[in-house]
Amino acid sequence: MKHLILGAVASLAWAAAAMAEDMKMAVTTSFHNSGLAEILLPEIKKDLGLNVQLLVVGTGQAIRLGEAGDVDAILVHSKPAEEKFLEGGNGTHRREIMYNDFVLIGPEGDNAGIAAAENAAEALQLIAETKAAFVSRGDDSGTHKKELSLWKAGGLAPEGFGEWYRAVGSGMGAALNTAAGMDAYIMSDRASWLNFGNKAGLSLLFAGDPVLFNQYAFIPVNPQKHSHVKNGLAIQLEEWLVSDKAKELINAYQINGETLFVFNAQK
Repeated sequence: MKHLILGAVASLAWAAAAMAEDMKMAVTTSFHNSGLAEILLPEIKKDLGLNVQLLVVGTGQAIRLGEAGDVDAILVHSKPAEEKFLEGGNGTHRREIMYNDFVLIGPEGDNAGIAAAENAAEALQLIAETKAAFVSRGDDSGTHKKELSLWKAGGLAPEGFGEWYRAVGSGMGAALNTAAGMDAYIMSDRASWLNFGNKAGLSLLFAGDPVLFNQYAFIPVNPQKHSHVKNGLAIQLEEWLVSDKAKELINAYQINGETLFVFNAQK
């Protein structure tokens, strides 16, 4: 009898797994590096029976995957690029989910003196004036787009910076590793920095300027443009991401007592 019961339980578990549906979502490396996906995905599967396959790329590449219909939804963090994506008819709508902020990381000695800067533009100007080593994502990600906009706001252009400015063309974790190896400055999202294990001699030196606000938004790919996308599953996922349960999980996620994201979805 015991074996029959165990067999029935195993069969039910197998049937439940077989019934789970799959969808693809392109997400940023900063979201993935934060570790939050490891908290959310098991709960999504438990509540919705939904396996969410993540394609971890920069925002620019995530948007291109959405334009090509290679994913069912995107979770990204560059509002101008998101609005352009929607204007092109590639997404159905944009839903804000959560935010954190960008921070400037650098060597503990802070030879450029950015810790005393009054704003982010001044901090970057100090780095440029001293020609202190700076690592850029250089990968068309949301972080890279924000960094470029800050240089531009300060009247500076990376194209003419020289060897002290190194664009690595990689994700946030790899870029932070490069900065650690070079004892260089870098701009990161706060979540990736807090979850980064190889800090070496780097420290968080500048934060708090409102311009460094970092909003993450969810956009379902438009099924009228790509009929094969699983729009129904994307909408189910969206409703879960704006639920009270998601709010609790996102707001409670911490590393060393520091909160990584703040839920701000509107129902």
